[in-house]
Amino acid sequence: MKRVKTAVVGTGFMGRVHLEALRRVEHVEVIAVVGRTAESARKLADAYDVPLATDDYAELLKNPELDAVHICTPNAQHYPMTKAAIEAKKNVLCEKPVAMSAKEAEELAALAEKVKVRNCVCHNLRFYPMVQQMRRMREAGELGEILVAQGTYSQDWLLYDTDWNWRVDEAASGASRAMADIGSHWFDSIEHITGLRVSSLCADLQIFHPTRKRPKRSVESFTGKLPTAEDVDEVPVKTEDFGAVIFRLGDSARGAMTASQVNAGRKNGLSLEVYGTKSSVAWNQERPDELWIGHRNTPNQIIIKDPSLLLPAAARYADLPGGHSEGYDDTFKQVFRRFYASIFDPSAPVEYPQITDGLRQMRVLEAVLESSRTRTWTSPK
Repeated sequence: MKRVKTAVVGTGFMGRVHLEALRRVEHVEVIAVVGRTAESARKLADAYDVPLATDDYAELLKNPELDAVHICTPNAQHYPMTKAAIEAKKNVLCEKPVAMSAKEAEELAALAEKVKVRNCVCHNLRFYPMVQQMRRMREAGELGEILVAQGTYSQDWLLYDTDWNWRVDEAASGASRAMADIGSHWFDSIEHITGLRVSSLCADLQIFHPTRKRPKRSVESFTGKLPTAEDVDEVPVKTEDFGAVIFRLGDSARGAMTASQVNAGRKNGLSLEVYGTKSSVAWNQERPDELWIGHRNTPNQIIIKDPSLLLPAAARYADLPGGHSEGYDDTFKQVFRRFYASIFDPSAPVEYPQITDGLRQMRVLEAVLESSRTRTWTSPK
């Protein structure tokens, strides 16, 4: 079978995650790494035996052998790089958010439809086997009518004012941080599971550290290193550390969620809870192989991931037998596998989030920002 040739743009945490997952996808070859500097690109390319390293993205897109690109750069670069890839008729997979505004995302969605390239926004957390099991249970009617959705996405890696990452910088990440970075994953997952859309919401955002100590050197995401006083500049912060949202889901369901990057001890606490008229389900990313199933008149259950015991449509997202954990890195493999399958076979179904899904979450995010600013209920436009 012909190998699909791809490139990874970005040499930080997400760039490495994508490179590692791509090595696990059949018939896909990474031929280039693009970095902010030629040196950073060469260092990562050498580590993964990738032949080409460059800091010239525009030149890379001229390569006729290149079939696809992965955009793993800071948020502000997603829109122009995705647009350039589509215009060059390259299939594109972009980290979320796909753009800095809904308007930009609308433009990208229309352009991708016009050019007819495969496009994906990496809302990978849908692809845990047990998240898929929740969705398939709802589709099978096992939950009944959805009444309530609630949960949180809690982290602690920006707890101190000495904690810094490019996501804190509004120019690099956009007007929102906690809600854009992790809240968008929560809303995408809950809409995916329930099949319902957030119809209106009321949000409250909070900045706990109005200033932070920015290191004078580069700091990679989640490294948790504390700089010394002489190594930093104190800078004002305009993006939120915490957000709380109550919302209406579809016509009658209701929900509540929080997103926080200052919750001590919570490393990556994504919690999704869905309550229906027949039964309920709850899942936590820090215990990814477990699914809690709640009942009114019979004992509750905790089931462990085992593809032979999952609903058939969910079992397709689990590659390993029961008792063998599948976690964060496996979700990327599942996304990428489906993305590249649709490139190999133009008639294949699209089983991954597209730019239109990224646009949807940009609209939810903009409603959150507007609601918090105006202190009113707001609907995603």
